[in-house]
Amino acid sequence: MRVDFGKVALHFLRMASLAAAAAIPVAGSANASQQIFDELRFGASASVQSGHSREDGIFPEITALFDPFGYDTAVGWQQKLLHPRVHLGTSIGTSGEASQFFTGFTWTVDLSEKRFAEAGFGGVIHTGDLDGDGDGPELGCRLLFHEYLGAGYRFTPHWNLMAEIAHSSHPNLCDGPNDGMTRAGLQVGYKF
Repeated sequence: MRVDFGKVALHFLRMASLAAAAAIPVAGSANASQQIFDELRFGASASVQSGHSREDGIFPEITALFDPFGYDTAVGWQQKLLHPRVHLGTSIGTSGEASQFFTGFTWTVDLSEKRFAEAGFGGVIHTGDLDGDGDGPELGCRLLFHEYLGAGYRFTPHWNLMAEIAHSSHPNLCDGPNDGMTRAGLQVGYKF
């Protein structure tokens, strides 16, 4: 399967614009000087699966995080857990593997001034194989659950680096196989 990166990028920008437009009314206390994005991340990942479920190549990734629920103004880890951020991103398949477009909620907890841990949960739509017609994981349906765990380090108040492991699958909610996709990688983030 060939991926038209121009169409993928255009689709991602459309999704990011829609998410930003949806987040603006929710953030009623936002003033005009605030950024649309809370954070942008760029990185790459690779499959950590083995056997026929392994995906070839590297997966460039971009993720936008929004703060419609007041994460940045929450004090203490308990309050931050009650105010998740919203993420919207893509993992672009190379070597003929699946591209993913995902969205959901992100919970970030500071472990120290520099170190943080993160978890995310949501959904994904993908371009992968559904029922074993090709190489790579057999995924059963187009819409899957998407979750990730990450650990990061802040170099400055704006720049950070995060190691992440992400998994996408359906817990037998649709007919067909459920090999899932599990990828691990690094992302460089810029917090506005």
